[in-house]
Amino acid sequence: MATFLVAHGAWSAGFAWKKMRGRLRELGHELITPTYTGLGERHHLARPEVDLETHIADVLGVLHCEDLRDVILVGHSYGGMVATGVADRVPDRLAQIVYLDAFVPRSGQSLLDLVPQPPGGPPDPRVEPWRVPPNPLPPDTSPADVAWIMPRRFPQPRRSFEQRLTLAGAGSAVPRTYIYCTRPGPGDVFRQFADRARVEPGWGYLEIDATHNPHLTAPDALGALLGAIAAKGVAGR
Repeated sequence: MATFLVAHGAWSAGFAWKKMRGRLRELGHELITPTYTGLGERHHLARPEVDLETHIADVLGVLHCEDLRDVILVGHSYGGMVATGVADRVPDRLAQIVYLDAFVPRSGQSLLDLVPQPPGGPPDPRVEPWRVPPNPLPPDTSPADVAWIMPRRFPQPRRSFEQRLTLAGAGSAVPRTYIYCTRPGPGDVFRQFADRARVEPGWGYLEIDATHNPHLTAPDALGALLGAIAAKGVAGR
């Protein structure tokens, strides 16, 4: 049995991985889905000071308090920033990192250094300037999922996008797999990281026929990929 720990994407929360829980449980695995400070059920804790290090600390706290070891850490989208920071702090706790259509920063980079334009939806006068409104969901998201997700999708603390990540380099020893979603959105932000994973040592590489949120739109296919990673170790190595 493997233990998967999710570092979720921006504007999201642990609840968004609800479809994956039963699927991974059927394969004999455990899925833990914490929520960052200021989002989801913890949106009441949002404040201007919340940044990337706050979210890294959220996941580190779960690893410590649950005494988790040999974990497969899944970083989705913005969660790749968080997962990279976690791996640098506690590489001994991780079996590997899975970057699911995610950012893979180098030391000294923020998320804003990795995108051609600032993320988020159109300006909303109801949203404080220190928070970023959610971007749209992929167009193939079902109406039922849109109705479920959108009322629970909250603005992201801006500093989590702005703060640069300082890495000591310890996380580079942790095996890594990149899963690239082959139905990209405009600009294809994540192709750059998929290309890196294909050529840099220490990476496995997989693709999934899905848009950016396969935990919502392609949960069976994603469950099969994660199950295969748990069974075989780093894909493609």
